[in-house]
Formats: sequence, C-alpha cells, structure tokens
Amino acid sequence: MPTKRATIAAKITDRSAEAKTARKPTAASARAARTEHVKQAKEPKPRARAEESVRVKRASRPDGAATRQHLLDTAGQVFAARGFADATSKEICERAGTPMASVNYHFGSREALYEAALVEAHRQVVSLDELSALTEAPGDARDKLRAVISRFVGLSTSTSAPWGFMLMLREVLSPSPAMPALIEKAVRPKAAVLLRLIGEVLQLNPHEPAVQRALMFSVLPCIALMIAPRQVQATLLPAVAKDRAALVEDFTRFVLAGLDAVAAAHKVRK
Repeated sequence: MPTKRATIAAKITDRSAEAKTARKPTAASARAARTEHVKQAKEPKPRARAEESVRVKRASRPDGAATRQHLLDTAGQVFAARGFADATSKEICERAGTPMASVNYHFGSREALYEAALVEAHRQVVSLDELSALTEAPGDARDKLRAVISRFVGLSTSTSAPWGFMLMLREVLSPSPAMPALIEKAVRPKAAVLLRLIGEVLQLNPHEPAVQRALMFSVLPCIALMIAPRQVQATLLPAVAKDRAALVEDFTRFVLAGLDAVAAAHKVRK
C-alpha cells in the first residue's frame, strides 16, 4: 500500500505533466499563430490607414489643377480690372465659384496669387517655350528677329486682348511688391534668350552693354504696342491696325536699320 506522502507526490507529478501538455502547442495551433502574426504584420496601423486614405483621396482629385487654373484666370481678370489693392480674395472666389479657402489652398496667400497672375500675364504676351522656338529655329539671325517682331506686333493688332495685357499695363504704370518676383520668374529668362538673338544680329557678345541697349530699343516699343489700350490706337492711329503685314514690315525695317547702325558704330570703335 502506498503511503500518504507517496500518493500526494504522485498527484503533484500528474498535475505538472498535464500543465506542460496544455502549454505545449500543437502543430496546427502553431501554424495558426504564425498566420495570425503575419496577418497582423501586413495589416496597416490605424494611423497608416488614415494617411493612406488621405493620399488616395488627394490622388483621386483630377480637378485640382483645373480648379487652380480657373481660379488663376478669374483672379487675373479681377486684378486687371481693379488692381491689386482693390481686388479681394472674397470677390475672386465668388466669381470663380470656389470656397473662400481656395486662394490659400492653391496659392498660399492673395499676394502669391497676384504674383502667379503676373507670371501668367507675361506668358500670355509670349511664353518662354514659344520664344525659344522662334530664336532657335534654323536660319539667319535677322530672320529669327523678324519672326519675333512679327509675333509681338501681331499681338498689338489683335482685336481681343487677353486679361494679361491690362494687368501688365497696370503693373508697369504702378509696380507692386511682386515686381521683383515677376522679373526673376518671367522676364529675366526671356531677356536672356533675346540678348543672345540680338548679339547674333550685331555679331557681339550678348553681355556687351551695346547689346543690352539694342534689346531695349528693339523690344520695348513692341511691348508698348501690345499693352497700349486698343481704344487709344484706334482713335489716334487708326491706320496702324488696318494693315498688320505692313506694320510688321515697317517695324522690322526700323529695328534692323537701327541695329545695323549700332553694329557699324561698334566695328569702327574696335
């Protein structure tokens, strides 16, 4: 007969074995645990899911660029009509049919919107890509200059001027704090292209002071023609817009004759 102490020890041993057996996972349970662990690792965290949702939402808004351009066009018209000081974000958004927060959302501020409108206005006169294409085309430098002048003068005789012309006129007559940004972002790159072209015509280095003066003599009259109010032209110089081809030819003759005189003068000095 087993003693009482032996019986108690046997029971403790049996219970310990049962506990170990219960803790030891079966092959099926181990596989299930691994599957659940992998599933949890692959599943994005709540914050990651939220960020991904925002990214998907933003990516699924193809109208964002169109809304920005519509807001820019509307703002350009308002700025051209009222000037920077009197044009408000409220009026711009109301006319564009967009929420009041649209200006800050797309541009950051009313000042940045005005700056973007000025750059767009300068692009309406002539874009950098278009100007580069005209000056890099095959042919003589004088023919390229003729093409550029034809483009500029043609705009001056157009019956329907875009809002950018009036906005540029306002900015020229009363420069705003955005003028330095306009010069750096729009004017300077195009001036570099034109300086190279004028340098070719004069056969001088584009960095020569004479080339810079020649550019001013050649291009500024074109710009004045473009941004001058059509009513002024029609009233004071009615014949100007009646024969665009003759205007281009005479203006080109005038410019090239002046450039020839400048080139001859600098050859004599050398």
